[in-house]
Amino acid sequence: MTPQERLNEIQQLLESLKESYPAETNAFLTFMNKAEGSPALSAAQKELINVALAVAAQCEWCIALHVKGALSAGATRDEIMSAGFMAVLMHGGPALMYLTPLKNAVDSLLPEAQHG
Repeated sequence: MTPQERLNEIQQLLESLKESYPAETNAFLTFMNKAEGSPALSAAQKELINVALAVAAQCEWCIALHVKGALSAGATRDEIMSAGFMAVLMHGGPALMYLTPLKNAVDSLLPEAQHG
């Protein structure tokens, strides 16, 4: 499954949950927006933290979502991969294996002109 397909699945899931479980879903999304809205860290820094946590949590949907977010916030390929290696440092070998979907997401979602 490609990172874009995972992103599509996230969107479909959220739409379904908003319809079936609006209170719970909206509560989570409100919390997420508040946490992401804090000015103490830049959007790119927050997404890089999320990338590392996604790798450590071994969540391919989260990896795709936060690679896209990090790229949109101006993070570079090297910054994203560095965040992934921080997860490996803290989480060990299993996180190292999840650099595979991280690298695939960066390669897939990074505009061709920015590949390096």
